[in-house]
Amino acid sequence: MHTTTDRANLPAIATRVRRAIVEMIGEAKSGHPGGSLSAVEILTALFFSVMRHDPARPDWPERDHFILSKGHAAPVLYAVMAECGYTPAADLNTLRQLGSIYQGHPDKRFIPALEGSTGSLGVGLSLGLGMALAARLDGKPNRTFVVLGDGEIQEGQIWEAAMFGAYHKVDNLVAIVDYNKIQLDGFLKDIMEIEPLVEKWRAFGWHTMELDGHDLPALQAAFAEAAATKGKPSAIVAHTVKGKGVSFMENNPKFHGVAPTAAEVAQALEELR
Repeated sequence: MHTTTDRANLPAIATRVRRAIVEMIGEAKSGHPGGSLSAVEILTALFFSVMRHDPARPDWPERDHFILSKGHAAPVLYAVMAECGYTPAADLNTLRQLGSIYQGHPDKRFIPALEGSTGSLGVGLSLGLGMALAARLDGKPNRTFVVLGDGEIQEGQIWEAAMFGAYHKVDNLVAIVDYNKIQLDGFLKDIMEIEPLVEKWRAFGWHTMELDGHDLPALQAAFAEAAATKGKPSAIVAHTVKGKGVSFMENNPKFHGVAPTAAEVAQALEELR
């Protein structure tokens, strides 16, 4: 089972993941840096201190499941999987190239260790529900974690899944909203406001927590609270910063889906030393 118990290591891992994101998107000259950088601590906490998983046995029947529903943020998942040892770190800079395992969105045909192919927004929570219910029916200990984009949850299927999950008391499921408040075309508040977000999840019957999505100890505590919560699924509203860690990308809608130039890559990597 892969886990990191030394909490002091997690910030260093997060920094390496951020550098890999910037480098691979810069090399590809294409990709989604903003929402990849905002989710770094969420995935770092999950893969290195929370989830039961084993890179040497990606098909281990009792592993926990992870779904990146906001599939366009694939670089953060690829960087974390490479850091864990699931996939080759040396090939990260082949992102979005023909034949690369690192496609523009997570594709299980190229990386069998993925739990599913994602990128069609709004679908991931339903996929996670199926996995969590299957584990319960089989009497297995698996837990399922789904990372959602805040723009993504404007889609109706998310709330159908939220109703279903609470009604069926799927308490081995955790949804994490990467709440960076920027979507493809700008700020959520200018496109379709999703507030009051915490109250919405609670009204749908979920055990709901709110925190700083870049605070690793807070994330670890929230995941522990979710594991201890019985009879209902858990939702974590994680307030994050789009483009976190790179000054000119932070809270800048431009970098939702625009790659940094070579000069910007150099500046970003200097900031992320």
